[in-house]
Amino acid sequence: MNTKRRTLIKALLGAGVLPALPAVLIAATKPQITVYKTASCGCCKDWIVHLEQNGFAVLAHDVPGTGPYRERYGVPRALASCHTAIIDGYAIEGHVPADDIKRLITEKPRARGLSVPGMPVGSPGMEVKGERRDAFDVVLFDDDGRRQIYRHYEAQ
Repeated sequence: MNTKRRTLIKALLGAGVLPALPAVLIAATKPQITVYKTASCGCCKDWIVHLEQNGFAVLAHDVPGTGPYRERYGVPRALASCHTAIIDGYAIEGHVPADDIKRLITEKPRARGLSVPGMPVGSPGMEVKGERRDAFDVVLFDDDGRRQIYRHYEAQ
Protein backbone atom coordinates (compact mmCIF):
# COMPACT_ATOMS: atom_id res chain seq x y z
CA MET A 1 0.00 0.00 0.00
CA ASN A 2 1.43 3.38 -0.90
CA THR A 3 2.07 6.08 1.69
CA LYS A 4 -0.65 8.45 0.43
CA ARG A 5 -3.34 5.75 0.62
CA ARG A 6 -2.18 4.67 4.11
CA THR A 7 -2.23 8.30 5.29
CA LEU A 8 -5.74 8.79 3.89
CA ILE A 9 -7.06 5.63 5.57
CA LYS A 10 -5.51 6.66 8.92
CA ALA A 11 -7.09 10.12 8.60
CA LEU A 12 -10.51 8.65 7.80
CA LEU A 13 -10.28 6.21 10.70
CA GLY A 14 -9.22 9.00 13.03
CA ALA A 15 -12.13 11.15 11.92
CA GLY A 16 -14.58 8.29 12.45
CA VAL A 17 -15.63 8.37 8.79
CA LEU A 18 -14.41 4.97 7.61
CA PRO A 19 -16.45 2.81 10.03
CA ALA A 20 -19.66 4.59 8.97
CA LEU A 21 -18.94 4.17 5.26
CA PRO A 22 -20.45 0.66 4.87
CA ALA A 23 -23.74 1.81 6.47
CA VAL A 24 -23.88 4.79 4.14
CA LEU A 25 -23.22 2.59 1.10
CA ILE A 26 -25.89 0.08 2.17
CA ALA A 27 -28.45 2.84 2.74
CA ALA A 28 -27.65 4.29 -0.68
CA THR A 29 -28.56 0.99 -2.35
CA LYS A 30 -31.95 0.65 -0.62
CA PRO A 31 -35.03 2.09 -2.36
CA GLN A 32 -35.81 5.43 -0.72
CA ILE A 33 -39.45 6.08 0.26
CA THR A 34 -40.84 9.21 1.92
CA VAL A 35 -43.88 8.75 4.17
CA TYR A 36 -46.31 11.44 5.37
CA LYS A 37 -48.28 10.41 8.46
CA THR A 38 -49.74 11.84 11.63
CA ALA A 39 -47.68 11.52 14.81
CA SER A 40 -50.33 9.52 16.64
CA CYS A 41 -50.89 6.85 13.98
CA GLY A 42 -49.61 3.53 15.31
CA CYS A 43 -50.47 1.52 12.21
CA CYS A 44 -48.46 3.96 10.09
CA LYS A 45 -45.45 3.30 12.30
CA ASP A 46 -46.02 -0.45 11.93
CA TRP A 47 -46.21 -0.09 8.12
CA ILE A 48 -42.88 1.78 8.18
CA VAL A 49 -41.34 -1.11 10.15
CA HIS A 50 -42.71 -3.49 7.47
CA LEU A 51 -41.01 -1.41 4.77
CA GLU A 52 -37.70 -1.27 6.63
CA GLN A 53 -37.78 -5.03 7.26
CA ASN A 54 -38.26 -5.49 3.52
CA GLY A 55 -35.27 -3.43 2.41
CA PHE A 56 -36.57 0.13 2.13
CA ALA A 57 -34.89 3.23 3.53
CA VAL A 58 -37.74 5.28 5.00
CA LEU A 59 -37.87 9.02 5.60
CA ALA A 60 -40.98 9.63 7.72
CA HIS A 61 -42.59 13.04 8.25
CA ASP A 62 -45.17 13.66 10.95
CA VAL A 63 -47.72 16.09 9.55
CA PRO A 64 -50.94 17.60 10.99
CA GLY A 65 -53.02 15.81 8.34
CA THR A 66 -52.37 13.68 5.27
CA GLY A 67 -55.17 15.06 3.07
CA PRO A 68 -53.00 17.78 1.50
CA TYR A 69 -50.38 15.16 0.54
CA ARG A 70 -52.99 12.91 -1.09
CA GLU A 71 -54.18 15.91 -3.06
CA ARG A 72 -50.65 17.03 -3.99
CA TYR A 73 -49.71 13.56 -5.25
CA GLY A 74 -52.97 12.84 -7.09
CA VAL A 75 -54.48 10.14 -4.88
CA PRO A 76 -58.27 9.95 -5.47
CA ARG A 77 -60.41 10.40 -2.35
CA ALA A 78 -62.02 7.01 -2.92
CA LEU A 79 -58.59 5.39 -2.51
CA ALA A 80 -57.67 7.23 0.71
CA SER A 81 -56.13 5.64 3.77
CA CYS A 82 -54.15 6.92 6.75
CA HIS A 83 -50.76 7.72 5.21
CA THR A 84 -49.29 8.77 1.88
CA ALA A 85 -45.83 7.93 0.59
CA ILE A 86 -43.75 8.81 -2.45
CA ILE A 87 -41.18 6.63 -4.18
CA ASP A 88 -39.62 7.15 -7.61
CA GLY A 89 -42.40 9.60 -8.52
CA TYR A 90 -45.19 7.18 -7.55
CA ALA A 91 -47.76 7.83 -4.82
CA ILE A 92 -48.31 4.99 -2.37
CA GLU A 93 -51.50 5.28 -0.33
CA GLY A 94 -52.22 3.15 2.70
CA HIS A 95 -51.03 -0.28 3.71
CA VAL A 96 -49.50 -1.42 0.41
CA PRO A 97 -47.29 -4.51 0.87
CA ALA A 98 -43.57 -3.95 0.26
CA ASP A 99 -43.45 -6.60 -2.49
CA ASP A 100 -46.03 -4.69 -4.52
CA ILE A 101 -44.04 -1.47 -4.17
CA LYS A 102 -40.90 -3.31 -5.31
CA ARG A 103 -42.80 -4.66 -8.32
CA LEU A 104 -44.07 -1.14 -9.14
CA ILE A 105 -40.63 0.47 -9.12
CA THR A 106 -39.18 -2.42 -11.11
CA GLU A 107 -41.88 -2.59 -13.79
CA LYS A 108 -42.44 1.21 -13.90
CA PRO A 109 -45.97 1.20 -15.36
CA ARG A 110 -47.55 4.43 -16.58
CA ALA A 111 -49.50 5.20 -13.43
CA ARG A 112 -49.82 7.69 -10.60
CA GLY A 113 -49.44 5.04 -7.90
CA LEU A 114 -50.78 2.24 -5.73
CA SER A 115 -53.35 2.20 -2.97
CA VAL A 116 -54.85 -0.13 -0.43
CA PRO A 117 -58.01 1.86 0.33
CA GLY A 118 -59.21 1.98 3.90
CA MET A 119 -57.40 0.01 6.55
CA PRO A 120 -58.03 -3.71 6.00
CA VAL A 121 -57.25 -5.97 8.95
CA GLY A 122 -54.17 -8.06 8.23
CA SER A 123 -52.62 -5.76 5.64
CA PRO A 124 -49.05 -4.67 6.49
CA GLY A 125 -49.19 -2.48 9.58
CA MET A 126 -52.75 -3.59 10.35
CA GLU A 127 -51.91 -7.06 11.63
CA VAL A 128 -53.54 -8.06 14.89
CA LYS A 129 -52.11 -11.18 16.52
CA GLY A 130 -54.66 -13.97 16.52
CA GLU A 131 -57.01 -12.09 14.17
CA ARG A 132 -58.05 -12.89 10.64
CA ARG A 133 -56.77 -11.16 7.55
CA ASP A 134 -59.47 -9.51 5.47
CA ALA A 135 -59.36 -9.85 1.71
CA PHE A 136 -58.02 -6.68 0.12
CA ASP A 137 -56.89 -5.30 -3.21
CA VAL A 138 -53.88 -3.26 -4.15
CA VAL A 139 -55.17 -0.77 -6.71
CA LEU A 140 -53.06 0.75 -9.50
CA PHE A 141 -54.38 4.19 -10.47
CA ASP A 142 -53.48 6.86 -13.01
CA ASP A 143 -54.08 10.57 -13.55
CA ASP A 144 -57.08 9.94 -15.82
CA GLY A 145 -59.08 8.17 -13.12
CA ARG A 146 -58.43 4.67 -14.45
CA ARG A 147 -57.99 1.99 -11.84
CA GLN A 148 -57.14 -1.66 -11.96
CA ILE A 149 -56.44 -4.41 -9.48
CA TYR A 150 -52.68 -4.72 -9.24
CA ARG A 151 -52.84 -7.63 -6.80
CA HIS A 152 -55.56 -9.31 -4.78
CA TYR A 153 -54.99 -10.78 -1.33
CA GLU A 154 -57.37 -13.47 -0.11
CA ALA A 155 -58.84 -13.47 3.38
CA GLN A 156 -57.19 -15.84 5.84
